[in-house]
Amino acid sequence: MSANQLAIVTGAATGIGLELARCCAQAGFNLVIAADEPMIERVAVDLRRLGVGVEAVEADLSTTEGVDKLCAAVGDRPIDALLANAGVGLGKAFLDQDFAAIKHLIDTNITGTLYLIHRAGNEMLRRKAGRILITGSIAGFVPRSFQAAYNASKAFLDSFSFALREELRDSGVTVTCLMPGATDTEFFRRAGMMDTKVGTEKKDGAYGVAKAGFDAMLRGESDIVTGLKNKIQTTVANVTPNELLARQHREMAEPGTAKS
Repeated sequence: MSANQLAIVTGAATGIGLELARCCAQAGFNLVIAADEPMIERVAVDLRRLGVGVEAVEADLSTTEGVDKLCAAVGDRPIDALLANAGVGLGKAFLDQDFAAIKHLIDTNITGTLYLIHRAGNEMLRRKAGRILITGSIAGFVPRSFQAAYNASKAFLDSFSFALREELRDSGVTVTCLMPGATDTEFFRRAGMMDTKVGTEKKDGAYGVAKAGFDAMLRGESDIVTGLKNKIQTTVANVTPNELLARQHREMAEPGTAKS
């Protein structure tokens, strides 16, 4: 990669986002990284050791103001890659969840993500060059009980990525959807799901997931499901009635299902 190329990575303080930022730095991209927590500044210091320029932006990307703050930090620099990874999870039954938390999930996973893609995507389209990686999930294939709003948000992103890719066909701008399964990050703890089977079972490593998505983005692929187990799950989900899928997931995500 050219040392002058710029990548934006959101949700880059921990987990898959952090590892996506690391992949970009290892490939020679300069970075603007964003998260809604002060830790993003320490991440920037670490990534600069890889020999690239890194600017950290602490912003709430569930708001238009937060996205505007990130875009202001980018300024008029051309965006070569946007890795739209910011997202939050939420466990427990839908009617037991605080609605403010549900709204925050939707604003972060969907509204803020689309606003950022709209802004960066238009800049790319004007130059007829750029790569967009959207972190979706295999969760988007399954109507998961006790993660109803989260899975619906990922179904939205999965669907959106394929539609946007087609709209941008032959434009010079590619769209890739990274669809991981359960990954070893802070996600389940932050979602309040450490008393569930899915929250406590063995998970895929964040760097391997990020590297697979990053490489797929560079190749201009439409999507990548990481891990053989997850590939099998998505194949089975395509031929299984949604009612049965939702019932099966109760055993994974209902509070109190963690193994003692």
